[in-house]
Amino acid sequence: MSDMIVVKAKLKDLAKGYNIAGDFADALDAKVKGLVKDAVERAAANNRKTVMAKDL
Repeated sequence: MSDMIVVKAKLKDLAKGYNIAGDFADALDAKVKGLVKDAVERAAANNRKTVMAKDL
């Protein structure tokens, strides 16, 4: 497994009263990495070195 961006313990805190399946954190981590990658590409396409909320 590569470096995780998502913190599993924080997910459990956020989902109080619910169990978190073992594969949920991995799937969420993949989505987050994809969002960041896409945002970086959008910033680059707009000739910026700063990734902004609007790039999401």
